[in-house]
Amino acid sequence: MTIDGSETGPPPDHIVGWIEESISYFPTIFDDPYEAAGDFSGDSWWDQSQSLEQLINSSFNSYNTPALAAATASAAPTPADSMVSDRSLSLDLSKKRKLPDDLSPKTVRKSNGRRGHEADAAAAEATGVTKKPAGNKKGGKSAGSGGGGNKEGRWAEQLLNPCAAAITGRNPSRVQHFLYVLHDLASLNGDANHRLAHHGLRAITHHLSGAGAGSFSSSSGDTFATSNLRFFSNSLIKFNDINPWFRIPNNVANTSILQILGEQHQPTNLHILDIGVSHGLQWPTLLEELTRRAGGPPPLVRLTVVPPPTKDEESRNATPFAHAPQNYDFTSKLLAFAKDMNVNLQINKMDNFHLQNLNSQAINSTSGETLVVCAQFRLHNLSHSAPDDRTEFLRVLRSLQPKGVILSENNTDCSCNSCGDFTTAFSRRVDYLWRFLDSTSVAYKSRESDERRMIEAEAAKVLVNVGEMNERKEKWCERMKNAGFKGQVLGEETVDGARALLRKYDSHWEIQADEKDGCIGLWWKGQPVSFCSLWKMDVRVKECLT
Repeated sequence: MTIDGSETGPPPDHIVGWIEESISYFPTIFDDPYEAAGDFSGDSWWDQSQSLEQLINSSFNSYNTPALAAATASAAPTPADSMVSDRSLSLDLSKKRKLPDDLSPKTVRKSNGRRGHEADAAAAEATGVTKKPAGNKKGGKSAGSGGGGNKEGRWAEQLLNPCAAAITGRNPSRVQHFLYVLHDLASLNGDANHRLAHHGLRAITHHLSGAGAGSFSSSSGDTFATSNLRFFSNSLIKFNDINPWFRIPNNVANTSILQILGEQHQPTNLHILDIGVSHGLQWPTLLEELTRRAGGPPPLVRLTVVPPPTKDEESRNATPFAHAPQNYDFTSKLLAFAKDMNVNLQINKMDNFHLQNLNSQAINSTSGETLVVCAQFRLHNLSHSAPDDRTEFLRVLRSLQPKGVILSENNTDCSCNSCGDFTTAFSRRVDYLWRFLDSTSVAYKSRESDERRMIEAEAAKVLVNVGEMNERKEKWCERMKNAGFKGQVLGEETVDGARALLRKYDSHWEIQADEKDGCIGLWWKGQPVSFCSLWKMDVRVKECLT
């Protein structure tokens, strides 16, 4: 797409083809991408060598933190606890809880027209709360699956969040009750609620087992790191074509880079520090746009790619979308594409590199180049020992003296500075994953496919993320300012181009530009998903910030 947004269709074939050709010798792993996969009911959702009661109790016995001890000593029940009736807690521990005949899994999944209402009934029966049917307001806009921001119809959250509250409240019988109901309703072949129940169920049992985040398996299918190379690249290309989750931030980043480059008084080399999750798909469009600039592309374009977290880092925290298959390498085809576009491109992939070791020498930065840092959906997973660690890393970025920092991150409507207890943090992640699953339901037109399963399995890693996740953009803006940066208003070409590109996607997507801080927000069904922002060094701040 061009800067002025005149082109809103998919990228030209020569841009899409560059990555497909690089792995054309790998056979595809499926014949029909929309062939329905097996049902979740045959899958094991906990270790059968250990009873569920033993798993829950052993997990509770391992909790010894002062905060949890204080919470347990309190006799006041949580709101979620009070929702569950004593009758619903009378369970036979020797067998799985059985739903009434009219709420059996087969009945719930029988038809698209009825299963949502029946699952709502199952959730109400599990929590002991009877909800009044929602009336249709005249002239109201259809909210689609589950109502997006409207909690009405989002029954999976009505089971997952009280279950998390029961875990925090150390009530094993109540936990078991919710797990049994979730198991009855969870499926990868259902709507967004059924799929959320599936991933949430696995995340909760994973949490109870005490295993590290790196060992989390959100589904029986592949994730980015375990998929076939050709399947991975084709799935990622298709996802970007039908869902703007990453394509809009990539578009904003590219046009922001052009904006920064255009502000330089004389031609300079361009150096991009890529701390992102695009796996190379972001850059062909930028290279093409560079050739359309007045005066042509820079004398040299350098791309320094920061690798995903190491195995040790990943064992502490799962990082959604950051990894790729082991032998995936986009550099050769991207270099060939740049040569065809008459762009002098150099690529440096910093293998086995830790972000904590970042400095000018490590990236071979020089004073005569235009250095731009492009950080997309990675900084929230940097560290987990203290909230200030992210600010410290941003100060490291400032020490590189970049001409601009493009920051794209998750954004949710949460007013707390830190959600330390499991219940609150888990509910925030569930809410985030709901928006993703709801949007993929629309993007894939509710058709089952291995492609969608892999994309959603990768997103589900967020449920076991131990760091602060989905913070408001105001928190990130505060961090950037504390690190010595000043927010910049994105150019009209950037905003107009992003909105033009968004027109090819579902009408429930929208872009909101914040005049106060200059950020662009991507929203789904009236709820924030992510934000994109441009920052420059604040000359009023002294260099010695560390």
